[in-house]
Parts: sequence; structure tokens; C-alpha cells
Amino acid sequence: MITAISTADAPGAVGPYAQAIKTGYLLFVSGQLPIDPATGEFNSDNAVKQAEQCLKNMTAIAKAAGTDLSKTVKTTVLLTDLGDFAEVNRVYAEFFSEPFPARACYEVKALPKGAKVEIEAIIAVG
Repeated sequence: MITAISTADAPGAVGPYAQAIKTGYLLFVSGQLPIDPATGEFNSDNAVKQAEQCLKNMTAIAKAAGTDLSKTVKTTVLLTDLGDFAEVNRVYAEFFSEPFPARACYEVKALPKGAKVEIEAIIAVG
């Protein structure tokens, strides 16, 4: 069974996709942009603060699905500048603990709405 997960505590999708999809014991969280759900705007132009907002959004979606970030299996981090990697890594470590999830990180030319960071995840449920 496939179930769409949605919460007002995270920004709505900016296209034809769900915030997350739950199937079986897995939650697939769509790439989260640094949009503050209260304002509908980016929280900052700073990559570190953007990463923090992305992870706050992911936390809210996980909670809505009945899980939390401690059960994260895999993340993908997209940055428009790998020069921000070390600082983004620092804030990322504030949201995860051992055993850390598997992760990929890529530099990309551009992200939706001009974001500097986007983060997606696969999280265990149950």
C-alpha cells in the first residue's frame, strides 16, 4: 500500500509530487528546500541555515508519518557549492547520530527556486 504523507509543519510541494510517500516500512521524503512553512519563503541566503531548515522540514514530515530522523536509512544532499560542504556537514551532524545514515552529496548547477541546499531521505517506519 502506498500512502501520501502531508503536514502543514513543512512546506507544500512546489510541483506535482508528495512531501513523502510511505510504503511498507519505508518513508521516502521528497527533496526538502529551505522554505519556512510559516512564511512560504526561504529562511536565509546562507547555505548552513538553509540546510538546517531543510532538516527541520524533514523532521516534521517524519513525525507526521509516525517516525523520526533517528531511523533515517539514507539521505541525499544537493549543494550548489561544494565549498559549503564542511559547514553544512556540521549542521547535518546536529540532526543525526550514530549509526549515521548512508549518504550521497552532490554539487549541482542549480536547485529549484534558487536554493543553495536540498535534502531528501529514506526513513524507516515502525
